[in-house]
Amino acid sequence: MHVSETMTRDVQLARPEQTIQDAARAMAGIDAGALPVADGDRLIGMITDRDIAIRAIAAGKGPQTKVKEVMTSDVKYCVEDQDVEEVARNMGDIQVRRLPVVNRDKRLVGILSLGDIAFTADGKASEALSGISRPGGAHTQTG
Repeated sequence: MHVSETMTRDVQLARPEQTIQDAARAMAGIDAGALPVADGDRLIGMITDRDIAIRAIAAGKGPQTKVKEVMTSDVKYCVEDQDVEEVARNMGDIQVRRLPVVNRDKRLVGILSLGDIAFTADGKASEALSGISRPGGAHTQTG
C-alpha cells in the first residue's frame, strides 16, 4: 500500500512569522499536535505542541514568540508513492509520530500519522510505535 492511499490530505500549515499562540490555536482547532511550517510553497519545518511546551514555555518565551524560533527545522518527510511499511519502519527508526508527505516535485500533499497507519489494519502502526517509543534517540527537544 502506498502512502497516498492512507495519508491525510487536508493539511493546515503554519507560517514562520505566525505566533506560537496562533499555531496552538490552529492545532486545537483541528485536534492535532503538529503543523508543517511553510514559507511560501516550501516546507521549512514542523511545529509541535511539544516544541511549544519545551522550546518556548519552559524556556520562558511568551505566546507572541514566532513559530520560526521554536519549530523543528530538520524536516523529515516521506514521498506519496512510498510503501507504507517502509515509511512505518523509518518513523520508528527516527522516532516520529507523523511525517509530512510530498510529491516527486517536493510539494506538500499531505501528512502521515500513526493513526493513519493504524487504519491500514496490517500491524504497521505497532511496528512504528515500538521504535518511536523506545527511550533516548538522536534528537532533543531543547536543541
